[in-house]
Amino acid sequence: MRSRSVSLAPVLALLALIAALEAWYLVAKPSLPKAEPTPATTPLTGAIYVLVGFLAGLLGGIIGTGGCSVMLPIIHFWGGFSATMAIGTTLFAVLFTAISGGYGHLVRRNVDKRAAAWLGGVGVLGVLLGSWLFWVLAKQAVKVLCLVLGVVFLWPAARMVYEGLLPWLKKEAGAKPEGQEIPGAGWALGLFGFIIGITTGLVGLGGGYALVPGLIYLFGAPVYITMGTSLAVMIPLALVGGLIKLYQGFVDFSAGCLLAIGTIMGAQVGAAVMRRFRPTTLKLIFGAYFLYVSLKFITGFFGIRIW
Repeated sequence: MRSRSVSLAPVLALLALIAALEAWYLVAKPSLPKAEPTPATTPLTGAIYVLVGFLAGLLGGIIGTGGCSVMLPIIHFWGGFSATMAIGTTLFAVLFTAISGGYGHLVRRNVDKRAAAWLGGVGVLGVLLGSWLFWVLAKQAVKVLCLVLGVVFLWPAARMVYEGLLPWLKKEAGAKPEGQEIPGAGWALGLFGFIIGITTGLVGLGGGYALVPGLIYLFGAPVYITMGTSLAVMIPLALVGGLIKLYQGFVDFSAGCLLAIGTIMGAQVGAAVMRRFRPTTLKLIFGAYFLYVSLKFITGFFGIRIW
């Protein structure tokens, strides 16, 4: 079967747009709303943001997330961002990641368009509700929210690690063939998208951290299609959530643009190499990473920092 080529023109255009936004911000110095101070962006930290974004985009392109769950803990725990500013900045950046990665997966036919329409369309309503809850509660309860997220992450992390190790534990001959559609009624997908939208607006993780394991285990979705569909769904969720966070003042515009530049490049590489991984390998990678994120948030709540 002939492989489909992916035009780089839309990706280059998106990179040029973000670079122009970054230049505009540095030259014009607009007085955008800013709820809390963030570290100044220097040439060194700017390069680090691009690198962090690239690694987040690479992982996100492979496992079907926008990279928020990679970028958020890095700029929060090691970059000096408050939790609320880290949430808003990474959600803003992941908008561009989702556009880039979603395009790559769409061209490679890794997206179930029906499921994406239900999940993203109804999910936007959840983002509006979640963004309002964030505005009301974030400054007082963000540490508790991080603790809850850490506990919730344990289930998909443990299950994915276990299933990823099954071929070695049971020495199975091979995996079942992958399907091309995500099963489930439209209303059920919409309800799930609404819940994902609430968490996106509330904690700014883009939704991929919950979309992927939820679609796989609740709907029996094929792994590869789930990864691509997840990024496609995050486009409307991150667009609405990121712009609201920008309006609320919880986005460092300069850092967000630099993270976005890195994630766009990384997401394209990740989308290109994704099908070289077996589904069980993807689950193992996904589960191991979220186990780490889970422990990071839980121990952080108790004042214990792990690398």
